[in-house]
Amino acid sequence: MKIDSYSRGWKVLLSGKIRLTIFSIIFLLLSTTVPLSSSQQINQTSLPLNFTEGQFLYSPMWTTTTYLRYPDGALNHSWTSSYFPGIAVWWLGDGTILRTIRTGSGGGTGGSGGGVQIVEWDGTITWDFRYNTGGVLSHHDIKTLPNGNILLIAWETKTRTEAIAAGRNPSYVTSSGLWPDHVIEVQQTGPTSGEIVWEWHVWDHLIQDFDSSKENYGVVGDHPELVDINYATSTQQDWMHTNSIDYNADFDQILISVHNFNEIWIIDHSTTTDEAASHTGGNSGKGGDLLYRWGNPMTYDEGTTSDRKLFSQHDSSWIDEGCPGEGDILIFNNGANRPGSHYSTIDQITPPVDENGQYYLAPGTAYGPETQTWMYIANPPTSFYASHISGAWRLESGNTLITNGESGKIFEVTPEGSTVWQYNSGGQVFKVVYIPPEEPSPPPQNETTPNLDCSGSLSWTDIKPGATVAGNFQILNIGDNESLLNWTIDASSISWGTWSFTPDSGTGLTPEDGSLTILATVITPDEPDSVFEGSIKVINIDDPTDYDFIIVSLSTPLKIVPPWIEFLQQFLSHILQNHPVLQALLNQFIS
Repeated sequence: MKIDSYSRGWKVLLSGKIRLTIFSIIFLLLSTTVPLSSSQQINQTSLPLNFTEGQFLYSPMWTTTTYLRYPDGALNHSWTSSYFPGIAVWWLGDGTILRTIRTGSGGGTGGSGGGVQIVEWDGTITWDFRYNTGGVLSHHDIKTLPNGNILLIAWETKTRTEAIAAGRNPSYVTSSGLWPDHVIEVQQTGPTSGEIVWEWHVWDHLIQDFDSSKENYGVVGDHPELVDINYATSTQQDWMHTNSIDYNADFDQILISVHNFNEIWIIDHSTTTDEAASHTGGNSGKGGDLLYRWGNPMTYDEGTTSDRKLFSQHDSSWIDEGCPGEGDILIFNNGANRPGSHYSTIDQITPPVDENGQYYLAPGTAYGPETQTWMYIANPPTSFYASHISGAWRLESGNTLITNGESGKIFEVTPEGSTVWQYNSGGQVFKVVYIPPEEPSPPPQNETTPNLDCSGSLSWTDIKPGATVAGNFQILNIGDNESLLNWTIDASSISWGTWSFTPDSGTGLTPEDGSLTILATVITPDEPDSVFEGSIKVINIDDPTDYDFIIVSLSTPLKIVPPWIEFLQQFLSHILQNHPVLQALLNQFIS
């Protein structure tokens, strides 16, 4: 839980007897609380671009453009949108992409979406499907199926009354209720319509041992195929925060990453929708119950904290056929609240599955494996850390393509952990999609080759309101040797600050001139405690379809707080994350 979640209660916590009590609790817990550590920045040292095959596709989280780039980072193509991503993008082949969009409706938290679009090479939207009304909202990730249908992760709304009736501890649910996750399979039926042909809801597969008078009562440890509705004790509505989805055609199974449970789950897709709501049916004979789970056996009352393997993970996927480790599962293990220190790893596991897709579990034990088959750990480990988003992709060479989503750094490592290629995208990225060299289609014959490319980003933090700050970025002509680039800057989409650029346009830039540095100056808005974001568009004057974006972010400082209070806020928040009883006590004070 972030520090901001407790802001309403600091005056209560820091007053009178309560303040004295809190300080006493701090000293009592000093011996059992893991020390705080600051986030570590990854090594930004440049390396030769040795990524020689394929291309990569990605949508920066705070721009409206999707990019397809060559191995050397040069831009192949881009697609613009009226929406921020919501937050994944996928390659469909033949120059067509499937992208999620953030519609801005239906509520939601991190990863909010609300719709998907199919976009052709020339920008034509051939499908615009929304899933953001009636208390549901698609979010995070998508996956295409062999039949062309689309899998979406989505929230659905359950009221506080419904949650308590299902066995949720009333202390863990507010008047806003819960947003449990479900999965839908959508078949396109028209330019803006789709039919839900299959669905699975976690709400149909719950168990609880809190209240025998409520639904789903039973012994949690006896039912690892069910989900304990009281495992995550936070009062946040986004109870599960499922953040990735993948599909295994051989077994007709779905893999999801459930962030708040620190687990990955596998469910049966061969069921009918009715069977998916039950405990029987499908290839597994288990209906929609969990076939396999891994990462945190405490969720089903097996093991202790020392048995936990995953820490706020993202992007779990099966390794593709033809790649070393095929059939194994690759996980971006973010490492938030990892014991000892915060660092990220890439974990490869070999699940205990037979040729029929059945997963072995010995009675009274946790699902295996006990150890990872392979791990990428940086040297030192804390030099690689992303607290959220991010992803990993196994390549046919045996190397692994990794996205540090927080920094926007994309890099490739060998099985031994050596970095052989890297690219800095300049902004936050959910994850990149790798496209093998044989897949991208050449552009249509009537399309001109892009001449314009930009690099860099503009980012300022803790800037005094009203102050003037400056930064720079680069413009490059990547066209043929005899081409001339005439360009201009369009910052009209940024509604904050007063901007100026030196120069703000130019003519006759050749490839031989190299990169041209642009000085950007902005007078900061007179608003404290704020974050401002946006993008600057650089346009080829002679071909308006040839353009690129520079990502912009600026934050003004928080109100001045004495250092000892800031430290106390951070320390207490860390304690509350690891001590649910104290969190529940705090909720009583500030509710």
